[in-house]
Order: sequence, then structure tokens, then C-alpha cells
Amino acid sequence: MERRDYTRKFPPADCRLHLSNHLLVEKTVSIEGVEPLLLFGFNDKYLRRIESAFADTRIVARGNQLMLKGSEEDVDRVERIIGELQLLLNRNGNLTENDVETVLDLATVGSGLPRADTADTILFTPGGGTIKAKTPNQVKLVDEARQQDIVFAVGPAGTGKTWTAVALAVSALKSRQVKRIVLCRPAVEAGENLGFLPGDFRDKVDPYLRPLYDALDEMISGEKLRGYMERNIVEIVPLAYMRGRTLSSAFVILDEAQNATAGQMKMFLTRLGAGSRAIITGDVTQTDLPKRSLSGLVQAREILEGVDGISFVDFDKGDVVRHRLVMDIIEAYEHANGD
Repeated sequence: MERRDYTRKFPPADCRLHLSNHLLVEKTVSIEGVEPLLLFGFNDKYLRRIESAFADTRIVARGNQLMLKGSEEDVDRVERIIGELQLLLNRNGNLTENDVETVLDLATVGSGLPRADTADTILFTPGGGTIKAKTPNQVKLVDEARQQDIVFAVGPAGTGKTWTAVALAVSALKSRQVKRIVLCRPAVEAGENLGFLPGDFRDKVDPYLRPLYDALDEMISGEKLRGYMERNIVEIVPLAYMRGRTLSSAFVILDEAQNATAGQMKMFLTRLGAGSRAIITGDVTQTDLPKRSLSGLVQAREILEGVDGISFVDFDKGDVVRHRLVMDIIEAYEHANGD
């Protein structure tokens, strides 16, 4: 349902205008990790209340974005109020008029609110924590994923590529930018033979998909995740299962893409339907494909770099966020291989 605007329109955000001898600032705030309808209130009731507290400020809601216009000080205070309300909504599961009034009272008297610092937050976890981009290239991945339909995140292990991608997908689902999440990996053996493990095919490929389950477990409560998976709102599948499908209004992630063949990569990229977005992650130095097999990730860069709507983000050892020794291990292997 299209959201109605209750305030007058104004020019594109992030510019400054001199009107009536007052400096007016325009800013766009993206709402991530919460349901905008709950944050804004029925018929934008909470937004109108905030707007009434700052007479010279205008707030327009469009989808999951808020356009703010007013004095620099007031726009900053409104942004902080929105951040505080997001924290309350994640903590309590809902907002009340009393919550809004309390936050407004704190913001308009005395020392005001502490800065919520939610601008770089990707997602709020079920336990009340936050998931944020921790390195410059993680920040770049977040920025590119919010602007482009397809983003390739390429770099060594431990740099948070998959973690950040899954957080972006969950955030998009929670804010209703997409209707489902599809996570997949190539089922390529990394020097081990799983063919004789007990169970059906699903049991055999689950070890390949375990890192994706682990990420989701941190970002969605167990009961809700089970419900999502039962209804196929969240789906984790081997890459081979993607053939013949068309995914609309979905956030799709291909992890360990260096192990996708050239044909599989083309197949995956052509699964995207209307309203879908994709992140492809991989490390071209850890390919487990048979010798002489061309990695689809390598070929994709050669073919697609420079295509409008597709971007590449390169991670390096400076982005490693695992154990401190991981960076040393990467450097040692690079030295041994003459890189």
C-alpha cells in the first residue's frame, strides 16, 4: 500500500537552502531493521507528533525512508529521536504514544538525548545488540548494497563479507523491502568426501550451508527463524537447486562463489526477478574447483565490471575481524605464494 505524504513536497535531500534568511538543511534517513509502519505510527501519527514539536521542521515518509527538512540543529535532534524510537521498538516489539512523548520530553528539555548512533547500524539483534559495519570495506559493502541491485564482495576469509551480507538481507526482510531471503552455496568438497555420510541429500549438503545457518541464528530469534523457514520466507539451498527458478522480491546471497563454475554463476545471476537484489561473496584464492575449471567468480568480474547496477567491493587482510592470528596467517600464505 502506497504511503501518503502529509507534508508538502520539497527538493531532493542532502542539500542546503537559504530561505527567509535561515539556513535549512535537508536530509534523508533510511530506516533499517524495524518495520516502518510500527515506527511511524498509524497514518504516520508518531511522525506528525514529532513534527509538531519542531514547528519549523518537515518530515516526509516514503517507504523505508524519511526526508527531514529544517534547521541543522532541529534535523539533527529529530534524527536522534528517530534513532531512540528504533531502539525502543526493537527492545519492546512495539511503540506507544507514551513512548513517543517520553522521548520527545527528553529531547526538548535539559541536556537532551544522548546520540543514538544508529546511522551505521545494519540490524538490531533479538538480544538488543546491534550489528554494524566494522571496517571501511564493510561500510562500502553496506553503501553499495543499498544503491545497487547486484554487489560482489571479494576478499579473504574472516573479513565479514558473508556476515554483513546476511545482516543486510535480514534488515531488508524486516523492513519489508523484500518478501523473502534465499541463501545458497555451491556444494563443492574442500578436500573431503561427504558422500558416505549418513542421511539423505539434505543431510549431506547441510555441512556446506552451516555458516549461513550460524549467521541467521545470531540475527533472528530461533522460533521466528523456524517459522520463516517452514514458510520458505527464509530458504537455504545448494546452488544447484537454483536452476529453473525465478526469484522476485527476494534478497539473494551466493556465498563461497569462487566455487561456482562459469555456467553456475550465469545461471544464478539470471534467477533474479522483479524487486530482487543479490550479494555474491567469495575468495578467489580459495577455489576448490577441479583443476582447469574456471571460477565463475573470476569470469563474472571480467565480464560484468562496469555494468550499470552491478558493483564490486574488494576486501583485504585489513578487514579481518576474526582472531588476531587470522591476519598473520593470511600474510604468511601470501608471502609463501609470492603475492
